[in-house]
Amino acid sequence: MPIRRPNFELDDFDLKILEIVQRNNQTPHREIGQQINLSVPSVARRLQRLRSTGVIASDRSVLNPDALGARITVIAHVSAENEAIELLDEMRARFEACEQVQQCYYVTGDVDFILILCCRDMAEYTALTRSLFFAEGNVKSFRTFVAMERVKITLNVPIE
Repeated sequence: MPIRRPNFELDDFDLKILEIVQRNNQTPHREIGQQINLSVPSVARRLQRLRSTGVIASDRSVLNPDALGARITVIAHVSAENEAIELLDEMRARFEACEQVQQCYYVTGDVDFILILCCRDMAEYTALTRSLFFAEGNVKSFRTFVAMERVKITLNVPIE
């Protein structure tokens, strides 16, 4: 999704709305309005504007992996063999297309990408390493870390 900058300033009402819907995007407009002292139509207009300008990037349900069967969380550090931009773009596209990759970061430092993956088990992750890292090429090395416990998971953005 392309990043769009809003062509307006976010005021205190916008920030309060964002704080509320970030915790629960199914909060009724009436309840939001009561909490921040705005009318329901005003809340609806502001939410529409925040969505249309990309400030609110997505409305989704967060699933509990444990409720869907045993899952493991794997963190992989991936180093590229060749850092030519077209080869890095191919890697990025490959990681982005993989449904098990929940998050992918192109980073500075000793590695090029950090991936957060949600897999059924180690057998699924092993198969993924073959397709993502070996078969497609340009991966010099990768390191795998298996999470023992999910302590905190959020994509919330601090609003000050």
